[in-house]
Amino acid sequence: MSSGAPCVLRLTIFPVVFRRIFCYNYFINNLIFNFMFTLPNLPYERAALEPHMSAKTLDFHYGKHHQAYVDNLNKLLAGTELEKESLENIILKSANNAERTGIFNNAAQHFNHTFFWDCLRPAAKGSAPSEPVSAALSQSFGSLEMFYTEFKIAAASLFGSGWVWLVKDGEQLKILKTANGDNPIAHGLKPVFALDVWEHSYYLDYQNRRADFVEAVLQNLINWEFVAKNI
Repeated sequence: MSSGAPCVLRLTIFPVVFRRIFCYNYFINNLIFNFMFTLPNLPYERAALEPHMSAKTLDFHYGKHHQAYVDNLNKLLAGTELEKESLENIILKSANNAERTGIFNNAAQHFNHTFFWDCLRPAAKGSAPSEPVSAALSQSFGSLEMFYTEFKIAAASLFGSGWVWLVKDGEQLKILKTANGDNPIAHGLKPVFALDVWEHSYYLDYQNRRADFVEAVLQNLINWEFVAKNI
């Protein structure tokens, strides 16, 4: 009886151990080799930006448009040499490459929107820019009010769809307009603040009144703490 016990033990335990090793390896392989981008959680509730940006707008803008960019990006990256790269590297390696236009557009829009959500915060938690931020804006634009004015002019004059950015170029802050999904990373600039002026960003709340949307965001929804981290 004693000589048979080890055989029974091997037959009953080995399959369990094997299954655990197989499952572990399968998990690791999928974790490493099947990396996919996902829609990040918003840093606030969808209704938190009301009345300046409605929950309905967030449902469509975040829940539909941003999700579509993520889904399309994952599909376009599958099987390419870029599928394991970071989002920033994908943007850099696909910019100005006609064969990778689809990848660039969706990667850039995923980055742009993720950055945009962090640029906002509920109006109830509103705060003015800190002294260092105000000083940096005044140094580059003359004053905080002059920054607002130049930013609003840029937003109003951007034709069609695109983004308006506050960027850092070396030690200087500048305002940059980009069309469609283009962004500062592709131009060697550091994004500090972003405003999406595609119509899907504001049309449900403001219809064709882009200027009113821009004013509402600048005066009520800027996350100045996030801006300070980027300066």
